[in-house]
Amino acid sequence: MFSSLDYLTLPLLATLAVVLDFIFGEPLRYHPLVGFGWLANKLEAWLNPAAKQTQSSQRLAGAIALILLLAPFGLAAYWLCEYKLTSLLANTLLLYFAIGHKSLHEHARAVSQALERNDIESAKTAASYMVSRDSSAIDPIPATVESVLENGNDGVFGALFWFFIFGGTGALLFRLANTMDAMWGYKNPRYFYFGWAAARLDDVLDYLPARLTALSYTMLGKTRLALRCWRTQAPLWDSPNAGPVMSAGAGALGVRLGGAARYHGEWHERPTLGVGEPPVMTDIERALKLVRHGVYGWLAIAWLIGVACHA
Repeated sequence: MFSSLDYLTLPLLATLAVVLDFIFGEPLRYHPLVGFGWLANKLEAWLNPAAKQTQSSQRLAGAIALILLLAPFGLAAYWLCEYKLTSLLANTLLLYFAIGHKSLHEHARAVSQALERNDIESAKTAASYMVSRDSSAIDPIPATVESVLENGNDGVFGALFWFFIFGGTGALLFRLANTMDAMWGYKNPRYFYFGWAAARLDDVLDYLPARLTALSYTMLGKTRLALRCWRTQAPLWDSPNAGPVMSAGAGALGVRLGGAARYHGEWHERPTLGVGEPPVMTDIERALKLVRHGVYGWLAIAWLIGVACHA
């Protein structure tokens, strides 16, 4: 993405993007991902009609939909990032749009603020915006801590990782693929086969970032406990990437997560993550601190590598 003379460019642009996110957060109106989601819904309705299809046709339709959505945006991003006059600005803005660091804090703190007012219903509603569970049956504190840990990877570290590998194009494609998985990755009759390609692509792109995120949580918390939880509990989780992230995060915090949760009217018994007691309200901020300090650590390492390579 950049020449050998630009080792310091990536950490500089990444820092600028994180600062922009810290100042402005996600756009309140006309967010690119909202428009992308609208387009994805329209395309899915066209290629995945309610009429029964064969498994193979649904898989093929899902793969075609994924390519039709990602290819134009990926090519446009690549051109903007490579074109000399727009390269620096495009790379910075693409990472800024791809990360959701400030919004993660805002959503989580909305739960804490509702709990401080003893407004349990508002806390449940705020937590339901972060997870795909039924708000009436949600336990807001554990759900929020789990969401902070998982979305720290999906919405922050994954985008940073692919930015350091392929610049703004990498960050954008990761975030779009993750969005597709969030929209189409459900294991229900409508999406089980249609969303297969999106789910597999997200698993592949997220494999290394998830483990680096888990390692970051491990180094910033109760290290030995986090490593033990990662080793013994991650294989039990149904997601190959969320398992390491959430088990290491729970161990780093020294809290117990997982257990029963209700999705779309059905209860699911999930494996236990971490050890000890369930989280309390202050653990929401502790989870945010793991993510925040992890971002600072990643940027610091990127700067050190850039300086070393530039010397």
